[in-house]
Amino acid sequence: MKILSVNIGAVADLFVPQSDQMRRVVTGIHKKPVAGKVTVGKLGLDGDEQADLSVHGGLAKAVYAYPVEHYAFWKAQRLAALKRDELLPFGSMGENLTLEGLLESDVWIGDRLQAGSVLFEVTDPRQPCYKFNAKMGFSHAAKMMLQAGCSGFYLRVIETGALEAGDAVRLLPGKRETSLAQVNERRLKGRQRDLF
Repeated sequence: MKILSVNIGAVADLFVPQSDQMRRVVTGIHKKPVAGKVTVGKLGLDGDEQADLSVHGGLAKAVYAYPVEHYAFWKAQRLAALKRDELLPFGSMGENLTLEGLLESDVWIGDRLQAGSVLFEVTDPRQPCYKFNAKMGFSHAAKMMLQAGCSGFYLRVIETGALEAGDAVRLLPGKRETSLAQVNERRLKGRQRDLF
């Protein structure tokens, strides 16, 4: 398990279709890979921004991690929906950390991840919104993310430090009471109120 890419982005515009016209919204979904060591504080990666702190960012969702293994799925879905075979660079899902070898089925709420000199705690799978649809270029992308269970997951920063692409990731199991796969399944069935 390792970090393939560390990605940050500033808040920027995203144009979302609404009632036969485009509406401008601000978002932090536009992440780009950065080279070298990146400092990680309690609120996330140095230089990274989030637009809507009610759903992204803050202490419980300081960093968003996404498995690279899902990129082939999204490339195929975009080809089917848009009829274009386009490259999806790391950070395209809005993730801060593109990880290899760590899927949602391997991770539970409360598990910890050691990467570089940073210690994280897994807090929640992502619940995508209309901004993800606009970023991916088709209206049912968020629904597909939930259906496929390829949500990625949010991390709380337990110990600050620095990390970079190529760093190994070590999984430290927690109590293992609720898996990310269980949360995703409950959300898909519309029983979010019963989660915790």
